[in-house]
Amino acid sequence: MAELISFHDVAKHKCKNDCWILIHGKVYDISTFMDEHPGGDNVLLAVTGKDASIDFDDVKHSNEAQEIMKKYCIGDIDQSTVPVTAKYIPPWEKESTAETTKEESGNKMIVYLIPLLILGVAFVLRFYNNSK
Repeated sequence: MAELISFHDVAKHKCKNDCWILIHGKVYDISTFMDEHPGGDNVLLAVTGKDASIDFDDVKHSNEAQEIMKKYCIGDIDQSTVPVTAKYIPPWEKESTAETTKEESGNKMIVYLIPLLILGVAFVLRFYNNSK
């Protein structure tokens, strides 16, 4: 059974000579791999202190890279210690969500404006008929 490591412990190891990262529930000590990483050490340092699973998947690492990772695995993350974070929504999805919200609020306004318009027309017709 793999050692359970708290998220707090992972977050403490965030410099080039002492770097741990979390990917898909596994903790990796990549301190000795920093200079070998094809993307450079800055890429790895940027994902310390958080769950790097999405970043790892976005790059679409090769099967060979995933095999190399195995030798750096030092344990499993204690899931109860991982902070809950909001799901990242890319800016282009935020814009479409905002447009949808604007559209929905426009629909809500129409629901109120149509009855008010009918009521206004009724008052105008009544006033017009009473003045004759």
